[in-house]
This record gives sequence, C-alpha cells and structure tokens, in this order.
Amino acid sequence: MNDQNAGLIKNFYAALAHADCDAMERCYHPEVSFGDPVFLELEGRGRVMGMWRMLLSGAGGVAVAVRDVTARRYDGAAHWTASYVFGTTGRPVVNEIDALFRFEDGLIVRHHDEFDFRRWARMALGRPTGLPFGWTPMFRDTIRGRAMQSLEDFMRAG
Repeated sequence: MNDQNAGLIKNFYAALAHADCDAMERCYHPEVSFGDPVFLELEGRGRVMGMWRMLLSGAGGVAVAVRDVTARRYDGAAHWTASYVFGTTGRPVVNEIDALFRFEDGLIVRHHDEFDFRRWARMALGRPTGLPFGWTPMFRDTIRGRAMQSLEDFMRAG
C-alpha cells in the first residue's frame, strides 16, 4: 500500500463530499483524463473539473461515502457511493461506483468510474423509461449526448 496515493484518493473524496472543487482540483494532474459510463472520456483538468462543478451545482448536492481504498505506486482503486437527487426528474439516486486511478507526479492523472448504467437509469429516470431502455445503445447515446451538451452549456456560461 502506498500511503501517499491512498491519502490522495481519500482527500479527493473528502473534498467531493464537501463540494470543495478547489481541493478536488488540487488532487488532479493538469493532464488528467476522466471516464465513466455517461461522460465516456473527458481530457484535461478544465473539462474534468467542469464536469464536477456542474454535477455539484445541483440543488441538493451529493452525499459521498468511500471505502476499500487501495493504492500502489502508480495505480489505485476505491469504491464509493454517491447519493443525490437527479436534477432532470427529481428522483433520488444511490449510485454504487468502482473507481480506478493512475498517478503521475504525485497527482491523479487518470480517473475512471464504473457503475451499472441500467441500474442508474432505473433510479434516475424511473421504471417506465429506465428499465426497458436503460441498456439499449440508442438510449445510452441519448443520455451521453444530453450530458455532454449540459457540460458544454455549463462551461460556456461559467
């Protein structure tokens, strides 16, 4: 276990739990990349932090619980739970997420979150929409397109 990198992961999630975007940003390398089932790939600290700022700007905020933090010299992992209200529908979401990290120069240079998109769609959108369509490529592409458009609009307005 690499205590410095494990501490970096814990500091990132503590900052996320407090919606402290400046502290989150200090954990990321300038050339960080981020990926997850919705945003796929975001490159650079500006875009990655734009996503986090957008997500944290929601009315109810997000509750964060992290566990199973492991870290070695160049990589690490954690499991975290994000609890929030999905802004579009007002539905509560409790998302279980597995995160993978790569480290460079004492910072997070790669952050990848993985979660069950279908389960998330059921919670965020409700059974009539999320259950039958949550797994289809067309539905996923629609959600991804809307998320990216929201990010672009948020960053442009910023």
